[in-house]
Amino acid sequence: MTKIDTSYLSLIEEEADTISLLANTSAYLNQMLDNINWVGFYRLINDQLILGPFQGKVACTVIQVGKGVCGHVAQTNLPIIVPDVHEFAGHIACDAASQSEMVIPIFIKDQLYGVLDIDAPIKNRFTDKDLETCQSIIHSLEDKLATLSSASR
Repeated sequence: MTKIDTSYLSLIEEEADTISLLANTSAYLNQMLDNINWVGFYRLINDQLILGPFQGKVACTVIQVGKGVCGHVAQTNLPIIVPDVHEFAGHIACDAASQSEMVIPIFIKDQLYGVLDIDAPIKNRFTDKDLETCQSIIHSLEDKLATLSSASR
């Protein structure tokens, strides 16, 4: 996957529903990224990460902040690439086939909204370029979510 293109921006431009927005974003990423086996969102609700829209096999539904890779990112507010999930202390294995992972925090108006989680069935799948591209998509998503959140008040 390379630089964000206008197809993603067109996809989200007119969308007014948060769930549809997250669902199509996960579908978009699933189509654009090679060699992944899961991509989706966990939303921060009542100090827990709750499963949101995703593409892939059945997943963990609740992750505590500070637990696993997603919980680590929710606690630190920093993105992470894990080349080998078996070397990450406290990794939560929702799918035994996952070997590497990339997680990016999502913010709305400086408040943690949740995380984007992407798993791959091969080690060392994710690059700094993947992170940069996905962060660009997440920034566009954050802007859209902020607009929706302001409109609902």
